[in-house]
Amino acid sequence: MQFTKENVAERFREIEKMGWIRSVGSRSNVGAVGDTLEDKFGIKTNNLPIANAGPWELKAQRSGTSSLITLFHSEPLPRKAKIVPCILLPLYGWQHEEAGKKYPLTEMSFRSTTPGNRFTDRGFRVSVDRTEERVELIFEASEVEEKHSEWLASVNRRVGLGQINPQPHWTFSVLTNKINAKLRNVLYVLADCCTEKNEEYFHYCEAWMSEYANLDKFLNEIERGNVLVDFDARTGHNHGTKFRVRQEAYPSLYMRSEKIK
Repeated sequence: MQFTKENVAERFREIEKMGWIRSVGSRSNVGAVGDTLEDKFGIKTNNLPIANAGPWELKAQRSGTSSLITLFHSEPLPRKAKIVPCILLPLYGWQHEEAGKKYPLTEMSFRSTTPGNRFTDRGFRVSVDRTEERVELIFEASEVEEKHSEWLASVNRRVGLGQINPQPHWTFSVLTNKINAKLRNVLYVLADCCTEKNEEYFHYCEAWMSEYANLDKFLNEIERGNVLVDFDARTGHNHGTKFRVRQEAYPSLYMRSEKIK
């Protein structure tokens, strides 16, 4: 299938008319709504950092969800420093909630959904530096909430309370390449869902076609707290660093966005 704007829209209309479609994944699979949509487009599921329908990226969510939309994965620079497993996790991590249960007692965690308009309760924030042309992860000990005082004391013992060194960051050029590869043109679809005999079904009922994402809009949404950086690592396993967006802010990343009718 040639994925032009016109036939992507037409294929969505055909899928919408199919009504309820059985999920290709398990009920516990958050990504099943997207995998099922790709299946109906005839696309083999992959993890490649490119659009999954030629010039169009397909994104799908369950209607009414408050979940963030994953835009792309990107580990912070400098890469040689292995920032997440070698700096953030051992020097700024905390005991995993399943330590001593599912995992060994020594299991550590570094999980942080990090905005650009405020500090998290552990003192992390994403900052856009337009002079240096990069997005940085910063740490401010004075912003750590009292409930994490013991953790903060442990950070002080491990590494001190200054800035993270080396500074985790993403250059504008890296982000531009990611945006061009994954976000240039997107079909964003919402699906109603139901369960019957322990099987999940989707009805793909609304869709928007968004075009011409660019770096300036992306950076603006970071500063507004709508695009966040999501770290998810534990001892021995980094689940990957993701840039994610709030559902209602998705169209703001694009020059043009229109609903399919």
